[in-house]
Amino acid sequence: MMQRIMKQKLLFLALAAVLLASCRGDDEVLVPSTWTQVAAPTQPREVTGFYLLNEGNMGSNKCTLDFFDATTGYYRSNIYAETNPDVVLELGDVGNDIQTYGSKLYAVINCSNFVEVMSKADARHIGEIKIPNCRYIVFHEGYAYVSSYAGPVQVDPNARLGYVAKVDTATLEVVAECTVGYQPEEMAVVGGKLYVANSGGYRVPDYDRTVSVIDLATFTETKKIDVAPNLHRIVADSYGQLWVSSRGDYYDIGSDLFVIDTRTDEVTDTLGVAVSEMCIDGDDLYVLGSEFSYTGGQEWSVSYALIDTGTRTVVSHNFITDGTEKEIQMPYGIAVNPETKEIYVTDAKSYVVRGTLYCFTPDGRKKWSVTTGDIPAHFAFLKKGE
Repeated sequence: MMQRIMKQKLLFLALAAVLLASCRGDDEVLVPSTWTQVAAPTQPREVTGFYLLNEGNMGSNKCTLDFFDATTGYYRSNIYAETNPDVVLELGDVGNDIQTYGSKLYAVINCSNFVEVMSKADARHIGEIKIPNCRYIVFHEGYAYVSSYAGPVQVDPNARLGYVAKVDTATLEVVAECTVGYQPEEMAVVGGKLYVANSGGYRVPDYDRTVSVIDLATFTETKKIDVAPNLHRIVADSYGQLWVSSRGDYYDIGSDLFVIDTRTDEVTDTLGVAVSEMCIDGDDLYVLGSEFSYTGGQEWSVSYALIDTGTRTVVSHNFITDGTEKEIQMPYGIAVNPETKEIYVTDAKSYVVRGTLYCFTPDGRKKWSVTTGDIPAHFAFLKKGE
């Protein structure tokens, strides 16, 4: 196994040298991927690894893709350029989301206005789905649903309503659009309904404060649920509840976390927890809180909360138990391995330098860390048999 890995490394380096002269222009440089042994090889029953999408700073065209192979313990950074030397501009500008569905890997490239579609097995380019100012993606019964700000990337008090694009995953064609609120963000599917968190971020200070409810059978918006200003994250639990985050207004209204009962489509609880990113595993909701306020000395406050979704209680305000959080400058992305329950937290640092990925044990102790691309953010796990 290790001999095969080393042969692959040498082959990729050799290919990179050749491709510098053959597939790119004289002023373009293909940066080869790097391989780092971060863990011992394992024989996972289900989860064989994950992709990590690095957003890259806006305007820099530095979105990159990394991959962790759990079977070998190797972390390989910047894999897209080597895998796809004919794609001249590589992944593009600001990677905002990444998900798998069927045999494909989908990366939402926000400021480049498309969804990059790749082979899930090796990240080879398959095609693009053109959607302006695209944000996030979810799937249901053969279709992808992509939220779109619709207009250009700019603050505008008169910014238009956003929409959700319905994409046929077989043809990669947009087959329908549904208008929702202003600057829609994350989405969740529950019981034949698509819930869309609307931010209104371009219309500051007149933020949107609603969750749009779309009936998937007719693909029409049936109602809006009033929640709080500047909504962003939304995840569903096993109890038919939605957990929805508000970024507040950065002045008098702080970030908070709300619960919606999808049986009644009403807000039923508020947690008083700041949220910048979150992920759910079973009954456990892991929450990164990186909150900024102009009235609070213009400083960031950071938290690492763990919430029991069954009881709607905060179990801990710091799921990192060994003090490693002191090393993390700007917590940004989070994921939990559904098999091992290892916790992954990314550090975006200053947003203009390469970040760091931390792996923690289920009880919050650091196992390993590795250097990533700029602004490491979004995870997509690979599972056997998918």
